[in-house]
Amino acid sequence: MLRIGCVKYLNARPLIQGWPGEVVLDHPSALCSRLARGDLDLALVSSFEFLRNPVYRIVDGISISSDGPVYSVVVAHRGKFDEVKEIALDPAAETSGNLLRCLLKELDLSPRVGSTSSSAESSAQLLIGDQAIRFRRQRANEFEFWDLGEQWKKLRGVPFVYALWLVRPEVKNPKSIADRLRVLRDENLSHLDDLIADEKEFDHAFCDRYYRQHLRFGFGGGEKKGLRAFAKLCQEHELLTKRDLVFDLV
Repeated sequence: MLRIGCVKYLNARPLIQGWPGEVVLDHPSALCSRLARGDLDLALVSSFEFLRNPVYRIVDGISISSDGPVYSVVVAHRGKFDEVKEIALDPAAETSGNLLRCLLKELDLSPRVGSTSSSAESSAQLLIGDQAIRFRRQRANEFEFWDLGEQWKKLRGVPFVYALWLVRPEVKNPKSIADRLRVLRDENLSHLDDLIADEKEFDHAFCDRYYRQHLRFGFGGGEKKGLRAFAKLCQEHELLTKRDLVFDLV
């Protein structure tokens, strides 16, 4: 019985909708911990989990990425962004929290970055996934939004990879599992209108824009270049141990 996990966000639906077995749905940080402990065989999790612990095989050709504004990974803030003094982190954010740290250092900005606290309401906040979407749609008149995908594209000119399918090294026949995931992704994207029509929480016009304009679901040359660039920056800013990055693709 394959133990499979997936982030519980709207952005993952084209990669998991219709999977025939049981799927553990959770936040990125929780899934990373379960995968690292061996409680899951494979999971769609934060790309930073691979950079931090590159023992996994990567399902080639699939990711959750952006090549510009991503909409759902943002810092909500009031006033000018370069005057922000503190940014509260979403504790579920693995990749995005480190992307934020890299961007701030590269742009020579120095707000304090810390865990979500009781003061989060009055400070800037890093928001990801469905929480970011809800917040933007409910409170757009109160806040401005600094989109991390947009800032990364301006900084490096390549896509940013938020999540990957990672397979534990002891899993047998990883290629056959990867093939099933690629077929599933292709089927869902070829019937994207039907997938959007099944969405219960978010309106269909928004989902259409989100999937078609903001997100990318491939892991090709551009995405691989982007992930390598992110790893290099994390190493430069002492967020990762320095090592050669090797993709074990299946």
